[in-house]
Amino acid sequence: MSTSHGRAVIRVRRQLWSTPWLLAAPGLLIVGAFSLYPFLSTIYNSFTDRRTLLPGHFVGLANYRELLHDDMFWIGLRNSALYVVVVVPALVVLPLLLAMLVQRQIPGIAFFRSAFYTPVVASIVVVGLIWVWMLDDRGLINSVLQALGGGKVNFLGDQWLLLFSAMAVTVWKGLGYYMIIYLAALANVPRELHEAAAVDGAGAIRRFFTVTMPAVRSTMVLVGALSSVAAFKVFSEVYLMAGPNGGPAGEDTTLVMLIERTGTGLSGRVGYASALSVVVFVVVVALMLLVLRADRKEDA
Repeated sequence: MSTSHGRAVIRVRRQLWSTPWLLAAPGLLIVGAFSLYPFLSTIYNSFTDRRTLLPGHFVGLANYRELLHDDMFWIGLRNSALYVVVVVPALVVLPLLLAMLVQRQIPGIAFFRSAFYTPVVASIVVVGLIWVWMLDDRGLINSVLQALGGGKVNFLGDQWLLLFSAMAVTVWKGLGYYMIIYLAALANVPRELHEAAAVDGAGAIRRFFTVTMPAVRSTMVLVGALSSVAAFKVFSEVYLMAGPNGGPAGEDTTLVMLIERTGTGLSGRVGYASALSVVVFVVVVALMLLVLRADRKEDA
């Protein structure tokens, strides 16, 4: 009797152990097939000379050594880093100010919240084409400038104007997304803190720095981390505005654009593009760690 009881207990324990794994198996298979395998494959290919239609041979660190002497790599790294430096502060501060503006319960505020969020749900291709039309030599913005007596501005022909125009599109499209995140954080800020600060004579600006910002600091860190990763991996905005070659002489190429241009096509250098992808991954992880470390220092 005791033996059969022990076997039953063992059987139940095995079922309790295996059931969670059976339930998680479909999700694990999907993650493995579409995330883990491509990631490991990219790392392996970065050490080979593989091309699109040809199997690769192991070449060690040759691709990474080539990166150090590739001018386009340094141009792409410079542009991607500049994108982070300009876009991230804007996407940390401006959505917070916008959220503070639309959090007030006044008639018609729901319309403005929806209007500010509309660019988020719009296709980036549609958004990019609209802005290309607006910034073209014969586009809306240049037409307005000429009507006011000014001259044309070569937004899409000058490498720096094109890059900063793409940054403006990124900020414009991301404002509504991060605004929603800030609205959720602002809803948890006790109104009593603002009232107490107002009683002490603090004005709106002082209350912003002494009450609002400390209360939503963790959310600002989150927004900074998310926007840093997105900004460094930017592709669509610059690609749509500059074209596949990266604008004038390829000077507007970002790292992700360089990966696409190098690794695609019938003779694409998959091995070299994989090495570029690994570099992007390492930089993105480093950005995340820097943001988290800065947050921990402020907590200390």
